[in-house]
Amino acid sequence: MRNESFAPLFRRTLIMIAAASAAASALTCALAYHLFTKSLGKDIYPADYYERQIPGIEAYVQEKSTELLIQEGGADLADVIRGEDMSYQVVDNDGNILYGTHLQKLFDTRDELFDSFLNTTIFRDGYYIHTVPITEAGGNIEGAVLLSYQIKMTFANDRGRLTAVVIGIALFSPFMYIIGFTFLFSRILAEKINYPLRLLTGAAKNIREKNLDFEIDYHSDNELGRLCSAFSEMKEELKSSLSAQWHMEQEQVFMTEALAHDLKSPLSVILAYTDALLDSTPDDSEKWHRYLSVIKANTEKSASLVQRMQDAADLERPDIQPQPTAIDIRELLSQKVQDYRLQSCCKDIELALDIHGDLLSPVRTDVEMLSRIIDNIISNSIQYTPRGGRITMDVSLEKERVCYRICDSGPGFGSQDLQKAFDKFYRGDIARRTKGGHSGLGLYIVKQLAEQLGGSAEIENSSSGGACVIFWHSV
Repeated sequence: MRNESFAPLFRRTLIMIAAASAAASALTCALAYHLFTKSLGKDIYPADYYERQIPGIEAYVQEKSTELLIQEGGADLADVIRGEDMSYQVVDNDGNILYGTHLQKLFDTRDELFDSFLNTTIFRDGYYIHTVPITEAGGNIEGAVLLSYQIKMTFANDRGRLTAVVIGIALFSPFMYIIGFTFLFSRILAEKINYPLRLLTGAAKNIREKNLDFEIDYHSDNELGRLCSAFSEMKEELKSSLSAQWHMEQEQVFMTEALAHDLKSPLSVILAYTDALLDSTPDDSEKWHRYLSVIKANTEKSASLVQRMQDAADLERPDIQPQPTAIDIRELLSQKVQDYRLQSCCKDIELALDIHGDLLSPVRTDVEMLSRIIDNIISNSIQYTPRGGRITMDVSLEKERVCYRICDSGPGFGSQDLQKAFDKFYRGDIARRTKGGHSGLGLYIVKQLAEQLGGSAEIENSSSGGACVIFWHSV
């Protein structure tokens, strides 16, 4: 049944109802017929039972003759008539009732009585009346025995009546069997249909209660099976959608917490130095310059944090796609080195660029996305490279992609960093998390942007122990 469509299933159920009803009806009728034939003549009298007694009664009347006109002489007449449904009365030649079991006159006048001698059996008021004349030796009619009966099946006893009831029930059994088997097979069919329906109802209740950890254990190729499969697919899609929504909401909460946490320190510094400037006199130019430099640095740090949050949010937008243009990679990278020359010089960090291979011809890529990748990596490298250190950027053309390897002489990545550095909001060990404060989005943005450009990113530690970030993009 589980792989059977409901149209043939309904047809098969109707055929089973008809076949079972016909078989049960045939068996019941056969049993009823057997019971009837066994009871016929014993417990049940046939319709002509009393009519067949008339010759014997006539012979008895002729034998007894006028003795029957005396009640004592007809004492055995009642024994000759077998059965309770034939009544009789003995009358004289004037039609007066002498005795018998039928106490109401059957003929009102003498003429009617003598007419019955000519037509010995008449039908009146649903009964047959048979007249048996009583004659004397000379042939004169002295009276008559009047028999009243009906031509129908009668019962000899209560068992016969019960047998008739059973036979009557058997005649109506096909209708009862049809009703009974319809109820039985329809319940079986309904149970087979209700099982997946109950599963679907329970599934709908689970969804209403926001519980998506359930399975619909019904697999079939019929209509309800396909409905259950569609419902399961819908549940999985809904679960995936809600999970993504929950994940997005969690990321928004993390992003807000991270921004609030990371902005707290630079804003506190800005507020403290601003208050100090307000309390001081403008004559001390050296102090003002130093304080304003601190304010500027922390303002830039705050702006950088906000920008990274914005960059991370942009990555979630499906409408922002790469816009490739032909660019000169050498020119772009040289400009980037110049942009960070001042920051690196402030920490006595050497920033070196080394380009390998044929990168003289223009390369098609999204210049804004590529710039954001390089900005995130170099700014991190400058932050974690100690004073007097070195940052190198090696760029090469490999088949149909451009590969970038940016390494510093800092402390490198820890074992946990190597596994989780590209995770969103990952901030590394406690020392990194507190030193200067950062959002934990830099390398996440790097990898996401690299993948949008048709490449990817990875990290490792150099042979000298520093951190290396390698990324590439298609051309």
